[in-house]
Amino acid sequence: MTTADPDPWPDGSRTVAQHAAAVLALLDDVVLDARTVSLAEAGGRVLAEDVVATVALPPFANAQMDGYAVRVADLAAIAADRAAATAAAATAAAADGAATGAAGAAGTAAADRAPADVLPLTAAVPAGAAPAALAPGTAAPIMTGAMIPAGADAVVPVEETDPPRFPDWIGDDGGVPAGATVRFTAAATTTTAGRFVRPVGSDLPRGATAMTAGTRLTPAAVGVLAALGRADVPVRRPLRVLLYSTGSEVVPPGATLRPGQIHDANSAILRAGLTACGVEVVTARLVADAPTALLGALEADARDAAPDVVISSGGISRGAFEVVKQALGRRGVGFGPVAMQPGGPQGAGLLDVGGTRIPFLAFPGNPVSTLVSMEMFLRPALAARFGAPPRPRFPARLANPVTPLPGREQIRRGRLTTTDGEPVVRLVGGPGSHLLHAAATADVLVHLPAGSGSPPADPLPAGALVTVTPLD
Repeated sequence: MTTADPDPWPDGSRTVAQHAAAVLALLDDVVLDARTVSLAEAGGRVLAEDVVATVALPPFANAQMDGYAVRVADLAAIAADRAAATAAAATAAAADGAATGAAGAAGTAAADRAPADVLPLTAAVPAGAAPAALAPGTAAPIMTGAMIPAGADAVVPVEETDPPRFPDWIGDDGGVPAGATVRFTAAATTTTAGRFVRPVGSDLPRGATAMTAGTRLTPAAVGVLAALGRADVPVRRPLRVLLYSTGSEVVPPGATLRPGQIHDANSAILRAGLTACGVEVVTARLVADAPTALLGALEADARDAAPDVVISSGGISRGAFEVVKQALGRRGVGFGPVAMQPGGPQGAGLLDVGGTRIPFLAFPGNPVSTLVSMEMFLRPALAARFGAPPRPRFPARLANPVTPLPGREQIRRGRLTTTDGEPVVRLVGGPGSHLLHAAATADVLVHLPAGSGSPPADPLPAGALVTVTPLD
């Protein structure tokens, strides 16, 4: 490992926004090459290139409802005939029942005429069939998703027929008996063209860009690829991350604790968070408080695991055994304070390992500090650069008053409820960076702005608006 000039913390103390921007910039040059995976393996991955629709969705006009494919002109004729029959009946009723004149006879004849309110049926159209064209003056029973016959321009739901159900005699082959008809209700005769018809390409036209490179493949996105007929898809390989949890007091979960020892929670926190972002953790290692041990592990792991990013927890504060700062402080990694609590101490830079410059992020060692650092700095960068699921931020009202810290943004933990349709957040646990169990009961991070006024800062009252970030 070569020795580089110090990478000083440029402004003494960074704001949260400044450090978030620095972490994002640190990942600018990380390139993830493409690989092709089957559609079954594609969920949660990130597209490596644009996908163009080679077929339209839907590929043909189809029925939105179970019912009858019709020509709207035929329904309009039925409506007109019914209107004429109704008018004739009214004329007849107004005439003298005993009238024998020509007008009375004509009115009686018109009243006795039955309206042509039925259409003869042609073969039923099940889903998956290629139907024959619909002849004028006929209707075809059609099922949801089935292709609309040529000539038909609307679908009448079966509920708008009399009786409101399909006849029992429609067989598996779609055949109907000779002379079979369907009677439509008055509501059906007002049908307009296109009613309950899904036009070809109404979801996605052929030739359109279905998805762009960088899209995270959600279940719905994978479904679109399947609908387009894609059996495999080019995706970016996962980001490869190397984790180090430092401290001679830290032992793996499952080990028996001796006096002064604690189990390693930070590796579990980071691994779970990174996995949720689609990141591959290539190695997670415990490192004692010995700079030579850390340097040796870095040399070997950088060579054998080929990480894109290295993340450490612990060893960057102001103690006598700050192994990460001692080992890497003059090797391209800068260390300094961020105006935030918890997670104030931070480190970041391009670490030169065997001639390869690898982005290195150093988080503080208390578990809540590690969690908050990941959510505030790493997760937003992974979302922006590599398609990880973003965390939306939104306002909520404080359920209880709280006094912020002067000059530092405080990231508290809370639980979200709703009052009168408005989000309300109640803090859980105290501000301490060791309160991991309380953090595990939270469902949001609560961003308290830096306090103003002489210490103690002016309190934020209950009902004050703050920003929250939802957690998994």
